[in-house]
Amino acid sequence: MRSTFLPLLIAASTALHAQDATPAKEDAKPPAGHSMNGDAFNEGPRQRAVLIEGTGEVHFPITTKNGDAQKFFDQGVGQLHGFWYFEAERSFRQVAALDPDAAMAYWGMAMANINTEKRAADFMKEAVKRKDKASRREQLWIDAFAGFYGDSKKDEKERRTGVVNGLEDVSYEFPDDIEAKAFLVFQLWDNKQHAMPLQSRQAVDALAQQVLAANPMHPGVLHYLIHLWNAPGADKHAIAAAARGGQAAPGIAHLWHMPGHTFSNMHRYAEAAWQQEASARTDHAYMAASRIMPEQIHNYAHNNDWLVKNLGYVGRAHDAVDLAKNLVELPRLGPGKAQAYTMGRERLIETLVTFELWSELAALEGTMYLAPGDDPLREIEHLRALGLAGFSKGDRERGQTKLDALKALLAKTREERSAAGDKAEAEAKAAKKPNDQIAKAMTDALLGFAPRIEQTESAIAELRMMRALADGNREEAKKQLALTKNIPSIRRAPIHFALGENDEAEKLAREAADADEGQLQPRAVQAEQLWRVGKKDAALEAFKKLRDRSAQIDLDAPAFARLAPLAAELQLPPDWRVPLVVPADAGVHPDLAKLGPFRWQPYPAPDWSLPDREHQPFTLAQFKGRPVLVVFYLGSGCAHCIEQLNAFAPLTKEYADAGISIVAVSTDTPEGLDATFAKAKDGKGFPFPIVADHKLDTFRAYRAYDDFENMALHGTFLVDGTGRVRWQNISYQPFKDAGWLLGESRRLLSVPVSEPAATAAAK
Repeated sequence: MRSTFLPLLIAASTALHAQDATPAKEDAKPPAGHSMNGDAFNEGPRQRAVLIEGTGEVHFPITTKNGDAQKFFDQGVGQLHGFWYFEAERSFRQVAALDPDAAMAYWGMAMANINTEKRAADFMKEAVKRKDKASRREQLWIDAFAGFYGDSKKDEKERRTGVVNGLEDVSYEFPDDIEAKAFLVFQLWDNKQHAMPLQSRQAVDALAQQVLAANPMHPGVLHYLIHLWNAPGADKHAIAAAARGGQAAPGIAHLWHMPGHTFSNMHRYAEAAWQQEASARTDHAYMAASRIMPEQIHNYAHNNDWLVKNLGYVGRAHDAVDLAKNLVELPRLGPGKAQAYTMGRERLIETLVTFELWSELAALEGTMYLAPGDDPLREIEHLRALGLAGFSKGDRERGQTKLDALKALLAKTREERSAAGDKAEAEAKAAKKPNDQIAKAMTDALLGFAPRIEQTESAIAELRMMRALADGNREEAKKQLALTKNIPSIRRAPIHFALGENDEAEKLAREAADADEGQLQPRAVQAEQLWRVGKKDAALEAFKKLRDRSAQIDLDAPAFARLAPLAAELQLPPDWRVPLVVPADAGVHPDLAKLGPFRWQPYPAPDWSLPDREHQPFTLAQFKGRPVLVVFYLGSGCAHCIEQLNAFAPLTKEYADAGISIVAVSTDTPEGLDATFAKAKDGKGFPFPIVADHKLDTFRAYRAYDDFENMALHGTFLVDGTGRVRWQNISYQPFKDAGWLLGESRRLLSVPVSEPAATAAAK
């Protein structure tokens, strides 16, 4: 069972021309890099598809005489069932390349854009155009969704009901079409997510069982059953589906991830973490082979956010930290596009504080992991965490520095609040609004500052408390503790013990441990607190409960390391963990190491050798040992490309100061490069080398090429000194934000390329 991105078949689509592969457009020729077939085709994957192992045993017959088109269509449907929309669209585009008249190819492209309704509507129009060439069954499929995407102004609930009715029409007229039932299961669940009632989950489950009776490993229905029963107390009904989800489509990362929801909601975190790690590894293998950036997969950040949390729950503190750091290290797609980065920073701080990894936390100060950002609340959290690390390590100076920074931040926030109130009042008075509206405007302006002020005050009180404890001033510590908010019980318990409040410490530790049997850190804290207050038997009983689930804990994490006396009391060896046992109902667990690497790693850049305008060769190898930004542009006749080059030109020195060279690659011949230099803004040409790739071999090698329409695409690639691609943008339009990319490049290049973590694979 493998989820590696292995091509079993590469269709001869590269020989097809645009007019053969996709619908014609009669408008004027679009700008360079834009599709000849309309805006919907600009975005999404524009490189050919391959058949991938493990996308599920799904067969959805369509009207086509091309056997490969049918294989790609089946693959696309399997990918739809796994919410792998990016690759699903690629598969359906391949179908259209192989058989331009296949109406269902465009239906598939529409379905792959469930989250981008405008594109979906445009693709569905293309399906409707070709409907008369399809079978009666396919026409019903197109009709079922054409209404939903055809009139976005129509009531959404009415449109969603129309989809349900349409799928029922397919199912009644073609009772052997199990895909109609599978998609109906999804639609009924999805409608519920949009405020439409679902009267009986059991009834939908019964419909799903009809599909499983025909195909017990149907990836979509197993997936949808997990979503269907994803509710408090109901997840137990999805165990059978969760056990088979990943096995049904091992090449689709999300189908490993979703069973993790079921096991996590049931507090079975070892099984949950395994599923989510399988998902991460599968994604990492896929991205390395397909050479796309992580956040091009819409649920990648969500998957790994869950994984970090579940790794922490089972005591894999170091792996949780490692993966959280990896999320922070990921390339951001552009300004404001930083979901993984944001989640990673949150999980990183949370994990380091929870596991008291103070030295690791302190070592991150001044690095990209704790770099200042635009969110004041996160800055408060960073200062609080670093202050805790300082006082906890006995570094009073560091702790006091962070405390002072928080106090200054509080003063600044109060000044900003006052200024905002004054501004709102002045504007309301200038508009001659009545007194009650003036008061409301002022109140609204002040409210936005309340969370910042409250969080900062709490952080200040917490650090003052830690300082007082370090000074032995219990009364001051108690006073400050009363002013804090949201300190979790597992951290409050040791604080109360330090204050001599043993009963409260024991109570909080017990509450934290009993709140979730599956989380191991709280049970460790409980055992330690009971041991410290002299309740030996109760402490050993808590320790035994922890040990039953201890297979994966990091014994050197402080909360677990402090349990060594309890292990010695029971005459256990220094490594007192028990072997990991996979429950029978958790499904088959293949070797994680064979699924892919634990961390995301940048892929090796293809080598190249290209001539400049004087026919002197330039090679990627020339830049070995130092980073280079490689900009692929579509020749001197592309106005947007010239704008791009002129955006990067003024920053060439700043890039050089950061150790980064720039080289541009043109679709022109060497002789044609003069025309590009003539269009430099300063009239002196461009301050970086420009080379020619008029045969487009290097464009193809870097996938800056539309295989479906046989045309070059805009591409920008940051290649580090080891020859790995740290960042890329391939698009129908050039990336022009040179200033943002300079900052992002500095950030990314501050992270050394490391080998995939070996520890996680062995667990």
